Amino acid sequence: MLTAEQIIAAHKANLETLFGLTTKAFEGVEKLVELNLQVAKSGLGDAAEHAKASLSAKDAQELLALQATLLQPAAEKAAAYSRLVYDIASGTNAEVTKIAESKISEAQKSFLAVVDTAIKNAPAGTENAAALVKSAVAAANNALESVTKAAKQAQEVAEANFQALNTNAVKATQAATKTRR
Repeated sequence: MLTAEQIIAAHKANLETLFGLTTKAFEGVEKLVELNLQVAKSGLGDAAEHAKASLSAKDAQELLALQATLLQPAAEKAAAYSRLVYDIASGTNAEVTKIAESKISEAQKSFLAVVDTAIKNAPAGTENAAALVKSAVAAANNALESVTKAAKQAQEVAEANFQALNTNAVKATQAATKTRR
């Protein structure tokens, strides 16, 4: 049987976990805001330089050449930005996942301890029911581990696809810029 102290301790631990997760989420948001401010500043500077260069072009040919030279750096900056956003998001996700996995592990251990205690204190003749409960708990733990592994594999595949897409986009832009020249 759970005591009031155990329940209060569990609630305190859950609140600490909640606040820890919230802190990690806000750190990720802060990083994104900082990145977006840097990109906005850089974009304004680039726009000003581009406007000055466009206004100083002597003819249409020079203006077209200027446009072609700006395409590749813009695509590379967009690719770098998306990589940074992805890095921030995946880093925050990794930290949150680590915290959640440790808490899930602790919860599983606590639950197994409660089940074991209940089985030890069960009346005689309930051994079959106790074995069934233990078997169900073990099956649930195995299912949770399988889902966790599958989610990690899916995340790795998504990350590899994102990196490949990003690299291909930059290469395509570089090739398009070279053919325009």
